[in-house]
Amino acid sequence: MEPKIEEKAWNPELEKEILKQWTNEKIYEFVPREDNFTIDTPPPYPSGRPWHIGAAAHYSQIDMIARTARMAGKNVYFPIGIDRNGLPVEIYTEKKHNIRMRETERGEFLKLCRAALDDLEDEMILIMKNLGISGDFSNYYRTDSEEYRTLTQSTFIELWKKGQVYLANRPNNYDWVSGTTIADAEITYEDLPTKLVYMKFQIKDTEKEIIIASTRPELLCACKTIIVNPEDERYAKYIGKKAIVPITNAEVELKTHHSAHQEFGSGAVMVCSYGDQNDVALFRELELEEIVAIGLDGKMTEAAGNYVGLKPKQARAKIIEDLENKGLVEKIEDIIHRTPVSERSKNPIEIIPMEEYYLKQKESIEKMKKLGKEITFYPAMHKQILMNWLESINIDWPISRRRYYGTEIPIWYCKNCSEPHVPEPGKYYKPWMEKCPINQCSKCKTTEFVGEERTFDTWMDSSVSPLFISKFNKDQEFFNKVYPTTIRPQAKDIVRTWLYYTLLRCEQLTGKKPWSEAWIMGYGLDEKGMKMSKSKGNAIDPLPVIEQFGADTFRFWSASEINHGYDFRCNEQKIESTKKFLSKLWNVSRFLSSFPVIESGTPTTTDKWILSELDDLIKECKKGYDEYNFFIPAIAIREFTWNLFAAHYIEMVKARAYGIGFSDEERDGAIYTLHKILSTILKLLAPIIPFITEYLWKTLYSTESIHKQHQVETESKYNQDKITKEITEFNSKVWNEKKTKNLSLKDSITITIPESLESFKKDLKSMHNLADN
Repeated sequence: MEPKIEEKAWNPELEKEILKQWTNEKIYEFVPREDNFTIDTPPPYPSGRPWHIGAAAHYSQIDMIARTARMAGKNVYFPIGIDRNGLPVEIYTEKKHNIRMRETERGEFLKLCRAALDDLEDEMILIMKNLGISGDFSNYYRTDSEEYRTLTQSTFIELWKKGQVYLANRPNNYDWVSGTTIADAEITYEDLPTKLVYMKFQIKDTEKEIIIASTRPELLCACKTIIVNPEDERYAKYIGKKAIVPITNAEVELKTHHSAHQEFGSGAVMVCSYGDQNDVALFRELELEEIVAIGLDGKMTEAAGNYVGLKPKQARAKIIEDLENKGLVEKIEDIIHRTPVSERSKNPIEIIPMEEYYLKQKESIEKMKKLGKEITFYPAMHKQILMNWLESINIDWPISRRRYYGTEIPIWYCKNCSEPHVPEPGKYYKPWMEKCPINQCSKCKTTEFVGEERTFDTWMDSSVSPLFISKFNKDQEFFNKVYPTTIRPQAKDIVRTWLYYTLLRCEQLTGKKPWSEAWIMGYGLDEKGMKMSKSKGNAIDPLPVIEQFGADTFRFWSASEINHGYDFRCNEQKIESTKKFLSKLWNVSRFLSSFPVIESGTPTTTDKWILSELDDLIKECKKGYDEYNFFIPAIAIREFTWNLFAAHYIEMVKARAYGIGFSDEERDGAIYTLHKILSTILKLLAPIIPFITEYLWKTLYSTESIHKQHQVETESKYNQDKITKEITEFNSKVWNEKKTKNLSLKDSITITIPESLESFKKDLKSMHNLADN
């Protein structure tokens, strides 16, 4: 019998033909019904080359979610978007063209940003398509499109009218390199080397000194008080007295406060505006008058006296030198300091008083906690990231940014009285270049206006993704069918930002949580467990890897190597080694293609045994698919296919399938079971490796796509006593015995079959060519 599959190996080049078929047949086309499975797909950010291989693995698994849901009979809405707002593209454009944003005409800079994004976006879309992502590419959206920005602005206007937005001058996290405010959620911490300087402060009208240790001596000019722990007896006699600040000679009072730690440094702490968030809290609580020591240009202000114009790091070195020359340093320690940095630019941040727009969030925290508890997280442990973040929020969300490439804040100010005016929603506004659509000031009735120049925090755009894909305020019928969405898949590093801000904004606007499930993935690391970056030279470009090994190889690596929710290591050798399983699947399928597909058969004991094991496999896969944990089915299917089905069952029934020494009924039972198992394996694998399963399914079983099939269910028809261990051990015993005697696998040998395997005797004898005892 000639095999129906002639090719001896799977050729990844066939993936391109299959992609064309899917596109032409529109097999993933979405038509809304009353009940839909909507994926709030994360729009990837084209910030530079190469696209992170961890992100490619992430999106492969998001596609597995979509394919799993389709095969469960759900009507899947899988929109695709590209996130194009924010700081990374500005930094990329500045580097690419060797320019500075603030030294370039705004319109020209925006044009350069768009061109850079278009170039990077094309490659990203190509990778996603090549991976077999079954999303809606014909209607993919961009967060910098006029339509999307209109929605961002319209939702802001709605919240403005509800009184949820206000303007305030407060200490803000400030990235002086990029020149913009950043929210607490956009800050990460890095352990950086610095100096802990023990400085001498003289107690006024005495010869006594106290020692204060600080990593920020450049902020001496902004010191307004000194605190010690109320239980620290060393300083009890100085409470209420004045201390003289070195260099500036300003006088500040010593006070007690519980936030001073006796064990850090000398136990005495100078409170400056602003060294850290503790300083901010203390200035509010103690009602201290702030001194602005660092300006928006990232340099020391005139308040710093002789150090004006220096960058903080320069001022720090010069002040340490001056303190040492004046004998005001007791000692200096080299330490590693946990330093707040901008998550995107990696620059250390300063805290500077600035006037910004805020969206109210503090009053919503308890409601967010309640909604958070209602959302099912996969894996459950990552819900704690959200809950921990909600516990830490103590200020409202600063939403204005001093950048160019973002959605403009739609506000005009009266030139006469500065009264802010927002236009009607439904249109995209550019106040920095457009005339105010409002005729006269509502307060003073004059007619001249000045447009706002700031843009929104990029999370103001990203946080309305469920509303955009569901056509909020645009198509009410469509919105009612797909919102709330079903699931939010995303990485764990943006739970504090994208997930939280989406929850906040969508509840404020719709009164509902935006999804009922959240699927959280870990970080993709290099083979040594380090974060990948172009600067380190350890980044892997996914495109050539996919082109060389094929999408299915990459996808099966993603499923079988990544234990859902945990960080994972990316290694080209491991990706390549995954091909071995696809080769095994191909070889098994090619062998079975020699036999006709039989719709029914009478299984023997051997057949019932493997069908019982198949039932267990289906249950295990269902458990993994129900939790969107593709590691579970990938490992289970590989183990079953390779080490049980191919290694044992096929070898046991090979002669029977050929009808050698067996009846027609016994032969047909074997053939029926072989195809039953292979067709089931292909269905179970289809969400993970869609290309090879499609090819084999259409070649062997149906003209209709495997991705249009319902996933298999357990039949529980052949629940037998578990005898797999006895079978595999007996087979291994025979193989080892033959190897010891230098016999080939076809040679005859005399070995007694255990009584427990008596009902398998006929298949075992033909498999091993066992001689009668």
